[in-house]
Amino acid sequence: MLLLDKNYFDLLGLPRAFGIDEQALETSYRELVSAVHPDRFVTESPEQRRLAMQAATLANEAWRCLRDPCERAAYLCRLAGTSVEAAARSGVSAEFLTAQMAWREALDEARLAHHQPSLVALRDEVTLARDQTLSQVADAIDTRNDFEAAAGLVGRLMYIDRFAEQVGDALDDLS
Repeated sequence: MLLLDKNYFDLLGLPRAFGIDEQALETSYRELVSAVHPDRFVTESPEQRRLAMQAATLANEAWRCLRDPCERAAYLCRLAGTSVEAAARSGVSAEFLTAQMAWREALDEARLAHHQPSLVALRDEVTLARDQTLSQVADAIDTRNDFEAAAGLVGRLMYIDRFAEQVGDALDDLS
């Protein structure tokens, strides 16, 4: 099986880009998993069964990575040789730090007051920030080929996603 030495995009037959056709991703994934499913190799040699299992595992990893925009962007940065962790630490702007502190304060106040409308407004604000950041990531990767900038934005996106989960949890607690 020649699948094990391919990057996730090549493995799934997709262009190496941030903006991908999600339907094509799903279709390619289903076709690949069907072709390499270990059940198809039960009568083959132990080596072939092991390779089929590795290929199926790789297909699952590729699908999980590419369907998540944050993971996909981080993976593209790694493929380009850019460390997301280093760029995320060094690329945080004062403006974003200020926004983080304001969000954190708003979340704490809304939780203490058990004020659902404030949490909904905060969720909407964070969703907008996520959408804007995703747009910036797409521009950095697909238009400018600036993986250093993209890596810094991925760090921002990771924070936004974690914070959005906390806001969601706070909303669930009020339900």
